Amino acid sequence: MNGQTQCLLFLESFLGNFLFSICMLFGVSMTSAVAAGVIMASIPAAVAMMSWLFLRERIGLRVWSAIACAVIGIGLVSLSKGEHLAPANTGLEANFASNTTWLGNLLLVGAVLCEAFYAVIGKKLTGSLSPKRITALINLWGFALVTPFGLWMAWGFDFASVRASSWLLLVFYSLAASVWTVWLWMTGLKTIAANQAGVFSVLLPISAAAVGVIVLGESLNGTQIGAFAIALTGVVLATLPQRGLEKTAPDALPH
Repeated sequence: MNGQTQCLLFLESFLGNFLFSICMLFGVSMTSAVAAGVIMASIPAAVAMMSWLFLRERIGLRVWSAIACAVIGIGLVSLSKGEHLAPANTGLEANFASNTTWLGNLLLVGAVLCEAFYAVIGKKLTGSLSPKRITALINLWGFALVTPFGLWMAWGFDFASVRASSWLLLVFYSLAASVWTVWLWMTGLKTIAANQAGVFSVLLPISAAAVGVIVLGESLNGTQIGAFAIALTGVVLATLPQRGLEKTAPDALPH
């Protein structure tokens, strides 16, 4: 591997695994799963924009319209008063929730940008490395990045307090999110353009909203429904194939 490939592998792990996880987990903890779903709906538009900036993929007016729809959707859910007060009941709790929801939404926007870089960098890496090798190497970098924080937190942590079922969920989560998904994603990126790959991330906002409503007992008000519809409109606009541009999208990038 040359120096550029090694640098891209580090950035793929740092942005796509390490920083994305921090922004996503802390962001979700400060806002609701419904809000997270609407914000994550902007991933396809963000991927398209990054593809235009870094991969020189041509993007038409329709994709720029999709980006505008995604931004409007994020703005609507962030300004929703009901969303700010939903996690709390009274007094200081309500004030704390109102003051931290904007930070949670901002962290989720950061997660969207990390995911967009993850798709663009992954497309470049598939031109020189196999999906299995990419998966192994970025997980090795992820292990190196998170170990110092893990050791610091493990120093005073009571591991015996964690139930066996939670350990099983952690093992499944690590395998699904860090191994299987990465391998499948990189395999798919070998054959399609980065901006087209964004279409599959439509399952993120759909599943997040479904979990929020069905499992967590959250509800959708009128503003959130409108924001969700606008964001999904952006998803459709950003990911539909464009005539005349399909042949210009790079099938294999220089490396």
